[in-house]
Amino acid sequence: MTQDARDQEHSMNSSADAHGPSEPIGNEDLATVFLRETEVVEEAVEDGKKIRRKGIYLLPNLFTTSALFSGFFAVVAGINGEFTSAAVAIFIAMVLDGLDGRVARMTNTQSAFGAEYDSLSDMVSFGMAPALVAFTWILQDIGKTGWVVAFLYVACAALRLARFNVQIGSVDKKWFIGLPSPSAAALVAACVWTFHSFDADAVGFKLLMLFVVGAAGILMVSNIRYYSFKDLDFKKPVPFVVLLAVVLGFVMISVEPSVMLLLLFGAYVASGPVLAVMRKAKPTS
Repeated sequence: MTQDARDQEHSMNSSADAHGPSEPIGNEDLATVFLRETEVVEEAVEDGKKIRRKGIYLLPNLFTTSALFSGFFAVVAGINGEFTSAAVAIFIAMVLDGLDGRVARMTNTQSAFGAEYDSLSDMVSFGMAPALVAFTWILQDIGKTGWVVAFLYVACAALRLARFNVQIGSVDKKWFIGLPSPSAAALVAACVWTFHSFDADAVGFKLLMLFVVGAAGILMVSNIRYYSFKDLDFKKPVPFVVLLAVVLGFVMISVEPSVMLLLLFGAYVASGPVLAVMRKAKPTS
């Protein structure tokens, strides 16, 4: 054997010894590497101390994922012409979006990851989904004006969510600054749910949806205040008539869900401008 051959064999043996015969690159090793490289690590403050926390909380993020799925389902249903299913999916996303934050607070599982994930889910469920459902139902018949108004709504929803994220902790929790995106989405979804069974070729419906979608978008980025209901204490006792009113409300909604939800969220959307005008008109002492 020549010197060059002996040197090459020695190099190969040294390389094999370095890796070791007992360290094969199997599926388990690849899975371990994948999990390590995709692990979520964030800094949090607990008991006044800054700590690094690995992983995410499963329970609240399951609700957020379910809300995201509902928003995506609404888009698919709207594309397929199933507008009732699309509207219902948006309302289901609203319920799930309201639960994820409450579950996180009840179980003390709040996290920065959860807050960012919730915002992205809201963008799909309350930004993209309502605009696309309204567009596929009637706004596409208007041509360029229809998709411009639909995009205006999407852009306003994105701006609304971004502004809300940076204003957390700096504004009065009793009020929302601008129309909340779930309420704007509910108004659009309720209109689609209620009116899609009518003659969608009528000019009046097209103009109505142009106004509703455009107004909802502008109200989201306005400085008009909306009551947040966050100061309500559900742990305190209330008069019996309050419970009776809640029961009657559920009965009325169950009789004609689309119409009652439209009236409910239409009144909430209108409450902001009405109260703003009343405050302006109120004489100062």
